[in-house]
Amino acid sequence: MTLLLDVQGLGKRFGGVVAARDVSFTLSPGEMLAIIGPNGAGKSTTFNMVGGQLRPDTGRVLLGGQDVTGRPPREVWRLGVGRTFQVAQTFLSMTVAENVGMALISHHRRTRDPWSRAGELYREDALTLLSRVGMADAAERPMSELSYGDVKRVELAIALAADPRLLLMDEPTAGMAPRERSALMTLTAAIARSQGIGVLFTEHDMDAVFAHADRILVLVRGEIIARGTPAEVRADPEVKRVYLGAHGAEIAARARA
Repeated sequence: MTLLLDVQGLGKRFGGVVAARDVSFTLSPGEMLAIIGPNGAGKSTTFNMVGGQLRPDTGRVLLGGQDVTGRPPREVWRLGVGRTFQVAQTFLSMTVAENVGMALISHHRRTRDPWSRAGELYREDALTLLSRVGMADAAERPMSELSYGDVKRVELAIALAADPRLLLMDEPTAGMAPRERSALMTLTAAIARSQGIGVLFTEHDMDAVFAHADRILVLVRGEIIARGTPAEVRADPEVKRVYLGAHGAEIAARARA
């Protein structure tokens, strides 16, 4: 299968602290890949090196065979990488449709167009994206009126505005109720697989990880200690010892039920 993302030997040090060491993995179109691990494992560091927020000390990031190592986030985004954040990044005083419209205006490089009204640009495209995430009925509502689960759906529509081939999701279910978490991840997986978008996500909710990831990487102290399918990672004795513990047993029991 064609590789979408090829991460080769990433390393990052902050003073005397090694945040990532020889982190390597691949991601294919339409695949959901989760990075998990305890706090301080290097998940965010790895994630930010892929997205351009951090420049790695060693290693390379290839997107569709193109070397994007160390490029700033704006350039990475232009190459087809969408992103959502642990704390949703939206304009609360604007309507839902206007938030998505602003992302479309930026994607089409119309931010300095003095002859057009921003609210009228790409409106139909914005409504199409909102329909895709089940939020079309809320198009004219201010973002400030939405529940947090609905805000996260709108943020997903914003990330999709750039027609990405890779979607980076940092703790996508943080702050959400259990039912909202499941709904958001089910929606994301359906969109990713239908459109061939690769999804790389970090997550602390192990139910979401084991239910929706195709493969999982486990980081501890900046190094990958395990990788594989959810079943393989769940059964790995080292992962159980250093991270999953009793929670892993609970997940396994629910999976067998």
